[in-house]
Amino acid sequence: MRTDDFDFDLPEELIAQTPLSKRDASRLLVLDKQTGEISHKYFTDIIEYMEKGDTLVLNDTKVMPARLYGIKEETGAIVEVLLLKDEGENVWECLTKPAKRVKEGTVISFGEGKLKAKCTKVLEDGIRHFTLEYKGILYEILDELGEMPLPPYIHEKLKDKDRYQTVYAKNVGSAAAPTAGLHFTQELLNEIKNKGINIAYITLHVGLGTFRPVNVEDVTRHKMHSEYYIMSEDVANLLNNTRESGHKIIAVGTTSTRTLETIASLYGKFKGCSGWTEIFIYPGYKFKGIDYLITNFHLPKSTLVMLVSALAGKDNIMKAYGEAIDKKYRFFSFGDSMLIK
Repeated sequence: MRTDDFDFDLPEELIAQTPLSKRDASRLLVLDKQTGEISHKYFTDIIEYMEKGDTLVLNDTKVMPARLYGIKEETGAIVEVLLLKDEGENVWECLTKPAKRVKEGTVISFGEGKLKAKCTKVLEDGIRHFTLEYKGILYEILDELGEMPLPPYIHEKLKDKDRYQTVYAKNVGSAAAPTAGLHFTQELLNEIKNKGINIAYITLHVGLGTFRPVNVEDVTRHKMHSEYYIMSEDVANLLNNTRESGHKIIAVGTTSTRTLETIASLYGKFKGCSGWTEIFIYPGYKFKGIDYLITNFHLPKSTLVMLVSALAGKDNIMKAYGEAIDKKYRFFSFGDSMLIK
C-alpha cells in the first residue's frame, strides 16, 4: 500500500484560515460506509443520526499555548520551540525550528529568562529533549509567553485563542486541538443529552503522532509517535453497556477513535486505564471500538486520511472528498465536518 494512493488535489482557497463565527454552523457531509451514499447537511443535523442509548465519545484534552519563540543564549539567534510531550522531571519532547541551531547543551531563553530550556538529547526530524528551568507554575508561564500551536497551513492570526479549544476542553496537555470537536456548542451538547444520548469523555493528548507527515513510500513502514491517553472506569462501563445493549458508539474525531481502538484491541473490551498509544490505523484494519465517526476533512497522504479510509473504504473516501471539493467545503482544522456512518 503506497502513500501516494492517499493523495488528492486540493485548491488552496478551500483550506479554512479562520473559524466560523458560530461553531455549529459548519456544513456536514454524511457518508454511508456500506453503500457509499453521500448527503449534505449542516452540523446541527448531527443529532438526527443518534438514537437514545447511543454514546457520543469526546476527547476533553486542552491545548497548551505550546509554541514558544526564544533566543539562543550563546548567539542571540531566534529559535521556535513547540512543546509536544511531558517526559517527567521537567524534561519535554519538543519540535524545534531551525533544528540545526539546537545541539546538545544549547540553552534557549524565553521571556527574558522567565523560562529557560537546555537541550539534553538530539533526535531525528527536528525533535529535541529539553530540561526546563522556571519559577512558579509552568502552565501559567506558557499562558503568558506561548502561542496557540496552529498548524502550518493556517496563515491568519487567531483573534480568540479559545476558538482553538473545544467548549468541553479540560485536561491540559495537547500540542494540537482535537478539531472534530470544535463544531460542538454547549447548547447542542445539551440537546443531545436531552434526547437520551450518553456523552462520555476520554483524554488523548494530541502530539506529533497525529500531525506528523508520512515520509515513506510504503504506508506500513510509517512509525507513529506515542500519545498519552486516559479512560475512567465509569466511561469504560458505559461503553461496554452501550455495546452489549446493541447501541452505537459514536467517536468524535480521530483522537477519540485511536484511544477507543487502542483499548479495545488491548483488552477485547473497554477498561479504565491509561497509557501510551502508537496505534496506526490504515486500510485492512478491523475496527473493534467504534461504529460511527464524526471527523473533519484531512490532509492528503496523512495518517488521518488513511484512518478514515480504513473505516469507510478508500474509494468511498476519495469520492466523498472529490464531492466536498466540488461543493467547496472548507478543509482541515477550522473547516467543515463529516459523519461516517
